[in-house]
Amino acid sequence: MAVADASETAAGTGGAPVPAAVVAVLSCGLAVTALAVFAAARPDLDSDQLFFLVDVVGAAVYGTVAGVVLARRVHPVPLLLSLASIGVGLSALSYAWTKLAQVRPGLPFAGILAPLQSTTWIPGTLALFLVVPWLVRDAPLDRRARLGVLTGAAVTAWFFWARTFTGTAVGWLVLPVVTVGLLAAADITYRWRRGPVSDRIGLGWLALGTALMAVSYIPLAVPGLPWMLTPLLHLATQAFYPVAILVVVLRQRLWGLDLAVSRAAVAGSLVAVLATGYLVVTATVALILPTDGSVVAQAVAAVAVALAVQPVRAWLTRRVHTLVYGEGDDPASAVRRLGRHFAGAQTPRQLLEDLAAGIGVALRLESVTVRRDDEMLARWGTPTGPGEEVVLRDGRVEVTAPPGETLGPRSLRALGELASVVEAGLVVLRSSEELDAARARLTEARLAERRTIRRELHDGLGPSLAGIRLGLQGARNLVDSDSADAVPLIDSLLRELDHQVEGVRELSRGLLPPALDELGLAAALEEMSAVHSRSGFRVEVDADVPSGRSGAVVAAAYGIAAEAVTNARRHSGAAGCRVRVRSAADRLTLEVRDAGRGMDRNARRGVGTHSMRERAEDVGGSVEITAAQPHGTVVTAHLPWGPS
Repeated sequence: MAVADASETAAGTGGAPVPAAVVAVLSCGLAVTALAVFAAARPDLDSDQLFFLVDVVGAAVYGTVAGVVLARRVHPVPLLLSLASIGVGLSALSYAWTKLAQVRPGLPFAGILAPLQSTTWIPGTLALFLVVPWLVRDAPLDRRARLGVLTGAAVTAWFFWARTFTGTAVGWLVLPVVTVGLLAAADITYRWRRGPVSDRIGLGWLALGTALMAVSYIPLAVPGLPWMLTPLLHLATQAFYPVAILVVVLRQRLWGLDLAVSRAAVAGSLVAVLATGYLVVTATVALILPTDGSVVAQAVAAVAVALAVQPVRAWLTRRVHTLVYGEGDDPASAVRRLGRHFAGAQTPRQLLEDLAAGIGVALRLESVTVRRDDEMLARWGTPTGPGEEVVLRDGRVEVTAPPGETLGPRSLRALGELASVVEAGLVVLRSSEELDAARARLTEARLAERRTIRRELHDGLGPSLAGIRLGLQGARNLVDSDSADAVPLIDSLLRELDHQVEGVRELSRGLLPPALDELGLAAALEEMSAVHSRSGFRVEVDADVPSGRSGAVVAAAYGIAAEAVTNARRHSGAAGCRVRVRSAADRLTLEVRDAGRGMDRNARRGVGTHSMRERAEDVGGSVEITAAQPHGTVVTAHLPWGPS
């Protein structure tokens, strides 16, 4: 979040430490001087004193915030904060000086300072919620924002002129102020609900603060309300509003504020809360006790404030630390929030991007990058310099702090906690990629099986059936003319038909033999051995596995054995091979060994070799192909084997 580009260009981007110190010292000095003068006057308690307290608190809080922010960046926002703090400080001093002049006639400057209590607070205070909300945005001012700035400035100037030079009563003057203030709050709310996600953070607080500031002026136009309502409402809202501005600045990392703002916000908020508490207790006790109980009321209020200092400070410290350091101040809460991304992400890549953005926002970082080896998987923000790195099992997280800042021990500890969630996201990504690879292998295996069936049908069964048909046609022609020659031809055709029927059966058994589901792996291997033996290739089977087992692992084991035996028959040159199967508690080991010519190191691995490996990997196993001693080839498969 940043003030509009045009404003930044005009005001500059560097800090102004000397003017910042002047603003802070002058504002706080006015507040302290006003309190000292007020104490010397010892006036009776009335509603005007509550407005005086509003001005004192405003000078202290606005001055502190303006000084800290202005020291880092010169922007219209801190400049208007400075104007507001000095204005309300002069108003408070004017009121206190007037009260002192009533008990000390002839006090100098009384005539000059007296009118200031009704006018100096107007420009800065009204501009804060009529002009500032339109300026706080990431992009340059659009037409609506420009119109809002001009309208807010016009209403502020008109109100100041009416109160200063015409002496018009406040009453109906506040209606345009409230209207424009609520319009500014509505604009912020719209941007908070509909704007880019990265621009929404903190705008809810600013919308609430703007609306409260506008609403706090409504009682000025409504007669007959309790005398304490208006000043108390102003006191609460004017102490809250600078905090709302800081929420936007800090959560959007506008000016790189950290520890200084944390302490300033705690101190300013503590002053506002304790002053409000003192005022409420004093007024309440004074209303309950007789008219001469003001001293008792002040004593009770002082004791209450003293007792409340430590718990209020501890509570404010926790809240401000959360504001400044983000969710990184509470890693457990940040981890829970990041964990919610697992349910909402559409893809593992989007999950990592959401996690990177979550860490960046939680720790107020400049950038967060998730890498695996040299591949960048996700990035939030743009790094402008070197940063810190957290090494994970499946990758690493690289982060950079905002320019001019470093990651302290608190942020580094929080980063270590949050990185564990990113590691879980990397595991999800790896599992998804492995699943995609398994799907691709399965698809390829199905295509390979279909190609095999097509080849057998097109190149084997199809031509054979066509030849048989031609032979039958010839036999039919010979039946009438030479029946003796027709008989041998028919016998030859029958043998060819039997051969093709056996080929179809062998193809069917090679895909998934019925014996595998009905009798188990050992019986299916024995049946495969018998088929190969009838064609002259001897297959010795030694299978020690439980019968009746079926499923993906059993099918994979049979497919690997069938492919290995077929390869041995076609390429080894041996008269046979040996199939050995053993099962343990958690593993099934399959070994196919031949004593043939062995592997050709220069030969390319064919479809059969890839098919065996893919079948094993699909069920979480592995296949090794090694040379046998003294010669031959050994195919060994290790497959997971759980209880039945």
